[in-house]
Amino acid sequence: MSEQQDDARRFAEDRCDEAVEAYADGNYDAAIALYTRALEAVPAYGDAYTGLAMCHQAKGDLDAAIEVTKRYVEKAPDDILAFTNLSMFYQKKGMITEAEAAGAQARLLDWKRQLKEAKDKPPNP
Repeated sequence: MSEQQDDARRFAEDRCDEAVEAYADGNYDAAIALYTRALEAVPAYGDAYTGLAMCHQAKGDLDAAIEVTKRYVEKAPDDILAFTNLSMFYQKKGMITEAEAAGAQARLLDWKRQLKEAKDKPPNP
């Protein structure tokens, strides 16, 4: 990783840390602004996408939470938490078919992860 990428990553992490504090204080708009700045610095930063979606959900804007999560899934199609959150947002919105599909994708990804871990695990003597 280059020094410029390291600096961007640190900047994004710092903004996310600040956003977590703003979220905890109930200042969702400030948290949204901070997560957005983090994503401007590191466009594929998963923690920022997750935090941003959770802020929108906390404000009652499930459509925005879903859109943010769908954008992240495009960048990280193997992220189990993203599909789990997407399922939760859909469920809260009453979109049961979509919630079940996202939940199934999360379970599939988790099974693949478990199989890979089992395969990579050294055999017992």
